[in-house]
This record gives sequence, structure tokens and C-alpha cells, in this order.
Amino acid sequence: MSSFLDKVKSIEPDKKESPFLHTLYDGFFTFLYAPDSVTKDGVHIRDGIDLKRTMVMVVLALQLCYVFGSINIGHQHFAALGMYEAFLDGIHLKLAYGLLKLIPIFVVANVVGLGIEFWYAAKKGHAIEEGYLVSGALIPLLMPPDIPLVWLAMAVIFAVIIGKEAFGGTGMNILNVALLARVFIFFAYPTTISGDEVWVAGLTSTEAGSSVDYGMGISFFNWIFDSMGMRTFDAAAVVVDGYTGATPLSLAYQGGWEKVTEVYSPTQMLWGGIPGSIGETNKIFVLAGAGLLLALGIASWRIMLSMFVGAAICAMLLNSWGATPFMTVPWYYQFYMGSFFFAMAFMATDPVTAASTNRGKWIYGFLIGFIGMIIRVLNPAYPEGWMLSILLLNVFAPLIDHYVLEGNMSRRLKRAQATS
Repeated sequence: MSSFLDKVKSIEPDKKESPFLHTLYDGFFTFLYAPDSVTKDGVHIRDGIDLKRTMVMVVLALQLCYVFGSINIGHQHFAALGMYEAFLDGIHLKLAYGLLKLIPIFVVANVVGLGIEFWYAAKKGHAIEEGYLVSGALIPLLMPPDIPLVWLAMAVIFAVIIGKEAFGGTGMNILNVALLARVFIFFAYPTTISGDEVWVAGLTSTEAGSSVDYGMGISFFNWIFDSMGMRTFDAAAVVVDGYTGATPLSLAYQGGWEKVTEVYSPTQMLWGGIPGSIGETNKIFVLAGAGLLLALGIASWRIMLSMFVGAAICAMLLNSWGATPFMTVPWYYQFYMGSFFFAMAFMATDPVTAASTNRGKWIYGFLIGFIGMIIRVLNPAYPEGWMLSILLLNVFAPLIDHYVLEGNMSRRLKRAQATS
């Protein structure tokens, strides 16, 4: 192994002559290998994980969401056509179509984002920062499957440059980069990420009789599936009568929980066979990823628990008010709809943008849950609230920590004065 590493190191570009190539080399080399130098004299514990490995663990925790999201893209598409209504029926077609939609989104999000990271690292003369590994994995899961790739690229550029590099890079940003990309799309191109039609891919419209829009990639898959005697894509299929691409949140706003259950069952919402952002619909797989992050000590259980409590208390208060149909949705069913668990597990717990003190984490998580539920239920223009509430509390996280520390110092000073 040492001789192999020596050969790899021998092709390392010169840092002064080729700073960009050296940055690329260093980024890939340190991604594959852990540092072999540690602090001497026994004053530090040598750990088997560094920042890159931590980021990789978060990416691994997202993989079930990627697998399910790929299949669900195809499932929602065929549901609109009245075909393969059981989730696993026609799974080869659903997975193929999902990958055809998801892979370009993933490639654009990561090539654009990492390209900016590499360029900034080369200009600054330092190693590539690892923070975008997680952002590049999260951004595709936050998007609708038919997101125009040009707009996605613009959102990533905005999020990385304005939200991260402008503040100094990894560890210095005050706003979650992945959420900043989503909020850019939401405010710059609102019809692309809201409404009933954007969550189902490959349709010219959700109106009955509307045709499909497969593009060129389907012919390749049809050739493979046909040669294997399997079912193929039907370019002549049309949207069936009575289909709606509405999400549970949209239905809840129209007519409360009764309206939601006319279209989706609680089990269906729990397992995620519903329209929505690519990676957020399956609550079971999201919670499995959250469990992995908690087991590894990467995510804060205080933020997760307090966010759940804040959302539950707010939902109970809204239940007691009951002024609109959405307010009457039982508080516990609020967690079956939308992206609460995804936001709780992978967004609110971002260690860079969240509160860092233990008491601050309780306050931070509680306010995200409480404010997010208010936005979800009371804002008719946007029946979801976690993106906006997390970004709002990102801004206030340093202030929360400041007052927590000030309170701790004040109490200690009083104790010291009392005993002197």
C-alpha cells in the first residue's frame, strides 16, 4: 500500500504552477485516504474520522431516501396514467424513469457546486473544503423531479457563493446552503416549486387526457426492456379521469384531514407513496437516516426532540382554535404530511448553522417547530413552513447562544460573589 501511495503522490501537481489541478488532486486524495500525521506526545486522541468522513456518513444516511425517491418519481408518474397502481408493480419502469429524472439533477447540483468550491480553493491557495458533500446530496432531494436544470444551476451558484463563500467558506456560513438553494427557486421561480402539477414528472398537464412527455431517454430503456420480454413505456398513454397531483398539505388547506384521507391513507403518507419533493416523502426511511446520525453522534438529539415538541404544541393550540379546516387536522397527523421529519433530521441539525450550546439547541429546535407549524397552517401562499423557519432561526442562532452564555456567566458570577 505504501508503494502505491508513493506512486499516487508522485503525480501530484505543483501547487504554485498549477493551483487548480493541485486543488483537484488534493480534494480527491484526501477524500480517499485519511491523514497519516497526528499530534505527538499523547496529548490528543487519534480518531478514525475527520470532517470528510463525517460528511460521508451524512450522505450515507440519505441513501434510502435516494432509492425510494427514484422509485416514487416513477410511481407518481404512472399513477397519473392509471398504470401500475401498486407501488412495486412495474418497478423496473418506475426506477428507470426515476433515475432518468434524478441523475441529471444530482450531476448538475454537484458539478456546479463542487466546481465553485474547487475554484475558490485554488484562488485562496488552500485545500478543498468538505462542506458541500452534504449540500450536494441534499439539494437534489429538496427539488421537484421536473426542475429545469438551468434554474437549478442558478440556485446552486447563488447558494454557494452568496450563502457560503461570501462568509468565508465551510464552517463560516450562517444559513443552510441546501435550503438557500431551495428558497432561491421558491422566490425566483415560484411556479416551479409550488402548486399541484410540479411534483409529478413527465406530464404536459395533470388534466384528464393530457399526454406524456418522455423525451429521448425512454427509447433506450424500451429497447432493453423489450429485449428482455418486460413491459415497456407507452408514449401514447394519457392522464386518467379524476387524477389529482395535489399534495396532502394542499388538500388539508382546502378541506382539512377529511379532504386529505379522500385521496391518501395515513399508511400511504407514512411510507411516502405520495407527490412531493424527491427525498422527503418516506418518513420511515428519513427516520432511519436520523437514527444513524444520532447513533454516530453527528446530529443533535436535543434539536430533534425540541423541534418535535415545538411543532406538536403549536399544532395542539391550532386544534383548539379550529378557525380553518387546516387547523382542525389532528396534531399527530401533521407529522404524516410534508417534510417535517426530513427538515428535523437533515436541515435543523446542521452543526454550522444551528445553535451550539446545549440550552441554545433546546430553544433553537423548539422555535423552529413552533414557527414552522404556524407558517404551514396559517400561510395560504405556502402550505409548508420548515424551510422558512429554519432559515429564520439560522439567523438568530448566534444571538440565542450569546444570551445563553451571558446567562451562564451571570449565574456563575453571582455564585462566586455569594461564596466570597
